[in-house]
Amino acid sequence: MPRSVIEVKDVVKTYPLGEGEVVAVDGLTMEVAEGAFVAIVGRSGSGKTTLLNLLAGIDRPTSGVVRVENADLGSLSESDLATWRGAKVGLVFQFFQLLPTLTAAENVMLPMDFADKIPADERRARAQSLLDRVGIGDQADKMPSTLSGGQQQRAAIARALANDPPLLLADEPTGNLDTATADTVLELFADLNADGQTIVVVTHETDIQSVAGRQITLQDGRILDDEAIRASA
Repeated sequence: MPRSVIEVKDVVKTYPLGEGEVVAVDGLTMEVAEGAFVAIVGRSGSGKTTLLNLLAGIDRPTSGVVRVENADLGSLSESDLATWRGAKVGLVFQFFQLLPTLTAAENVMLPMDFADKIPADERRARAQSLLDRVGIGDQADKMPSTLSGGQQQRAAIARALANDPPLLLADEPTGNLDTATADTVLELFADLNADGQTIVVVTHETDIQSVAGRQITLQDGRILDDEAIRASA
């Protein structure tokens, strides 16, 4: 049996709201196995992004346990969380978040500089290799402003893979792309998963069902449905 990369147990996440609080995640329990491709779906306000932020160590649970790659994220200090995140998790966002003053290759190299996991003399070659892998190797020395939206998202995915993380987390990665470009990005995720990458994607897109192996539907911070959507899941 594949090992569990993610173990979430009885997790609650609340935020203060006026004199009360809002419950974003409500008693949620789930596991994700190594090599899985999981889509987390649901309406706005269902808790999707909050759950992803908990898995990334960006938010901490109000109660319950979030274990990712054998680390109890709620118990780590902020500095330890940053170190853990740099080594264990690749993050992809809806709006790319590439630094505009750096080339595509330099953006990909940046996480390597912070984590110090890849030897300095190998970083440029690794960045080029990753950009080749996502199909934009010829854009390595271009600034983000000269790239299309799809090219920027591919560069962002290459950056997320910079330190060879065991887990890739993506928050609405196709939400800022046209349909054709979104399809190519989803195909890229499918290719990465086929190579063994564990992926969790938060999305509104129903097209995710063509590439993901499992779909978790959230409603009011709880799991409404959890189903395999491909035989290989």
